[in-house]
Amino acid sequence: MLIIKGSEELQSWEGKELGVSDWVEITQERINQFADATGDHQWIHIDVERAKRESPMGGPIAHGYLTLSLLPMLKDGVFTVEGVKAGINYGLNSTRFLAPVPAGARVRARFVLKSITPRGEGRFLLNNEVTIELEGSEKPACIAESLSLILF
Repeated sequence: MLIIKGSEELQSWEGKELGVSDWVEITQERINQFADATGDHQWIHIDVERAKRESPMGGPIAHGYLTLSLLPMLKDGVFTVEGVKAGINYGLNSTRFLAPVPAGARVRARFVLKSITPRGEGRFLLNNEVTIELEGSEKPACIAESLSLILF
C-alpha cells in the first residue's frame, strides 16, 4: 500500500498512477445483498436459473452500481494520505460500464490521480481516474472519474 505523507507529497502524485488493488470476488451472495440493500431485484442479477436460460451473458451479473460502490473499499487497499482528518465523497465526473461482471468474477481497481485542486485552507479536491478491471477480460468493467474532498 502506498502511504503518502501529507498534502505536499500528495501534490507530487498528480498525473501518476497510485496503484492497483487486490482482486475481489463478486459472489452471488454479494449481488443478492446489494439487491436487498437497494431494492433492485431485477432477474438478471438475482434469478440464477432464469439468467442462465435467458440472459445473453449466460448467467447472473452484478449491478453496475455494485461495481461502482466498491471504490472506497478498493481505494483503502491501494493508498492512504497521512494527516487527513476526513475524506468526503464529492461525486463523479463520469462513469461508464463497459463490460458485465458475471457472478463469481473477480475485479480490481487501478487508481490514477488525474488532478488535485486546492479548495481552501487544508482542503483538496482529488479527481481519481479509476479503472475497474475484470479478470480475464480485455475490456474493463467500469471506468470512472471519482471525486473526493479531503480535509487536513
